[in-house]
Parts: sequence; C-alpha cells; structure tokens
Amino acid sequence: MSRERILVALSGGVDSAVAALLLREQGHAVEAAYMKNWINEENILGDCPWQEDLEHARAVCAALGIPFRVVNLMRDYRERVVSYLLDGYESGHTPNPDVMCNREIKFGVFLRHALAEGFDAVATGHYARRENDADGRTRLFEGADKNKDQSYFLALLGADPLTRARFPLGALTKPEVRRLAASAGLPNAGRKDSQGICFIGNVRMRDFLRTFIPDRPGPIVRATDGAVLGQHRGLHLFTIGQRRGIGIPSNTDHENYVVVGKEAEGQRLLVAFDGPAAPGLWTSAARIGGLRWLHQAPPSGPLQVRVRYRDPRVPATLHIQDSDTAEVVFDHPQRALATGQVIAFHRGEELLGGGIFL
Repeated sequence: MSRERILVALSGGVDSAVAALLLREQGHAVEAAYMKNWINEENILGDCPWQEDLEHARAVCAALGIPFRVVNLMRDYRERVVSYLLDGYESGHTPNPDVMCNREIKFGVFLRHALAEGFDAVATGHYARRENDADGRTRLFEGADKNKDQSYFLALLGADPLTRARFPLGALTKPEVRRLAASAGLPNAGRKDSQGICFIGNVRMRDFLRTFIPDRPGPIVRATDGAVLGQHRGLHLFTIGQRRGIGIPSNTDHENYVVVGKEAEGQRLLVAFDGPAAPGLWTSAARIGGLRWLHQAPPSGPLQVRVRYRDPRVPATLHIQDSDTAEVVFDHPQRALATGQVIAFHRGEELLGGGIFL
C-alpha cells in the first residue's frame, strides 16, 4: 500500500475518529478537518450541536496527534443541499439530503478543497467497502456490517470522486469500531451516534420545513371516491406511504389511511385505506433520471435495486433510455415510491450507481 496524504472529514462522532486512527496506523500522512456546514441561525426547534461536534473533533485530533482545521462550507451547504431539500419538498417531491450532502459537499466541495491543498484523497466514517479490481477499476460494495451499511447514501457519488474516496471502516462492524476507539483512548469512544438531517442535527423534518416553507392548506381527499375528509397544512409536510400524522380518523375497524398522492393543482392530498388495492401506492415500473455510475453504465438487463435506505435489494430489469434516464421494471411491485426518491442499482453487494425517481 502506497503512502498517501489524506484529509479525514471528522464529524465529532466515533466512526470518523476511528477512520482517522486506522489511516494513521496504516502509515498514511493524516490530517483532519471539521466541515462547518450549518449552525441553526434560524433557531429551528431541535438539537443542532455543531459546537459540541467541533470540540469532539478537535479533541480526537489532539489524542491522535494529527493536524486539525475547520473548513467553512456554510454557503455551499445552503446552496447545494438546503436549497435542493426545500425546492424538492415545495415541488411535491421527497428529496434525500444525505445522498446529496455526500455528492455535493463531502465528495464535492470538500474533496476539491482537499485536492487544492495537496491531499491525495479524503476519508470518511462511512460503512462501505472500496476495492480496486485487476483492471484498475475502483468498485464500491456494501459494508461488512449489514446493520450499518451506508452504501445507499453513496449511490450518486460518480466515478471520479470514488477514486479519491477512502472508507477505512468498510470491513468492520460497529462494535469493533467502538472497541478500537476505546482501546486507543479516543475521547469520543462512548459518544452516541447522531441522528437527523445530514449536518443539521436532531431536528424534526416537519419543523425544519415549516421554518422555510409557508403553509399551503388544502383538502384531504379519499382517492377511491373523491370524498373530502379534512384539511391539511401543506403538501410538503407529507410523503407517499405516510400513515401517521395525516390528521383524519379512519372510522373503520382495522383500516388505516395512507397517503397515495399529492396534486399541486388544488393542493389536494390523496389518501386511501392501506393495502394492495390502494390506488397509487404500488409501483411496477419507474422512470429514473439523473443517472450516476461508479465506473460505467451497465447494459440493459436484470439487476437489483434498493429503493430506500434499510430496504432490502429487490430484483428488477433495467432499460437504459439515454445517458441520463432509464426505466426500471420491478419483478414485484414496490410500495410507496415517491418522486425525488433515490434509487440505488446493485449487482449483488456491489453498488453500481443510482438515480432519482421521476
């Protein structure tokens, strides 16, 4: 293994800390940076512990004896991730800020910063395996810890950034990472994992959206017969497949309403009783746009797809239409696909790339 100069993106959590530890032990020239992306200037309800994260990152670097810096990417994050998130919800879609944060920030702006500073690569604490095959191609696989695998969030990364990405935790499980952190005496070894929107913190999505997007009330309509069942405060507060928080009772034993559609004209929120017969809830074929491949586009034919994080891979057939779009026909209909959702393409454990459900 050749010695590289690597800039580690430290979040303040244990995963990125152990990534830095492992790279240092492998003999690389390691430095670390905290990406300052969001500081909750709007005082949104919830926990945005960026200062605490920063101090944990600084303490890790002191413990490891590696240089530390802060990289201010707040403007880029707002333009490339927050605007994407808000525009998506305002347009009736269901965007994925974590996927876009990886593509646009960690392996976009931050990577370009690292390269400009003379680094060979950037590293993160993602649970994903990166390998170079005999032909010199860089390939990406699911992490060894299937409960923590984060390859889905890298589906839109693209080929060039992948060659500069390092994922030291790919072959480890979370308990192993915790043990390594403790044995090395890292100050954040026992720190809980963060939850919530990428870099924004433990903020409820509904609260975040209502801070930036005004309410646009409209009727809640039963899709099967057009009956108006109530009123909602805005289509952006709902997504396809949602059952909780709709705000209307079913008044029918053992039946629950589920969101099956959103119509911008008239701000109509469509609901139906959850089940195989719910109109619009199940999808047999999907048009996918914004395709990104991790080396080269596969030919049309059978493969597997993951339609959301934590869902299993499912068999489907890919029909390439052009360089940017494709159709996916599922072997079995998929529940609650929403426009804007990221679809990941697989061949077994290997992640081939991804796109956005149109």
